[in-house]
Amino acid sequence: MVYYLKFSLLFFAIHFICYIIAGVIDMQLGKKMYEGKNRLYKSFFRNMQDKKESQRIAKLLLPSQFIRGILMSAVLYPVLPFLGELSFGMQFLFMGGLMFVYADFSSAIPFSNTIEGFVYLKKEFVEKRVFWTIQLEAIIYSILFGWLSSWLLF
Repeated sequence: MVYYLKFSLLFFAIHFICYIIAGVIDMQLGKKMYEGKNRLYKSFFRNMQDKKESQRIAKLLLPSQFIRGILMSAVLYPVLPFLGELSFGMQFLFMGGLMFVYADFSSAIPFSNTIEGFVYLKKEFVEKRVFWTIQLEAIIYSILFGWLSSWLLF
């Protein structure tokens, strides 16, 4: 039980670090999507330039990511012994690939960088520029997560 608790807490820490790094880079590259009165995601993203909204986001960021990290880590419990036997490179490919494929690109959520997004979203949400800006965040997150989890979790 203690092993799983430690695994989940470390998993969360790795997830949160990668999430923040990738998110900060994405926010810098995609300002027009997230900020200003003509922002792309105006209809469904909160206005991060509004002080009240920004404070709300800041207040919920850590708890929401804690829940995500714990849930994502718990799904791996049955395969942990197997994962620990893999080489560093295979752990990196598995963990990074898991995050990229399941948590992003193949997610059932229609968004600018998912397969579902190509099917259901309007053209302006999946243009190449938008797709690659959002996809870069997923790629950075997945590479960082794969590397850190392989180095620290197993």
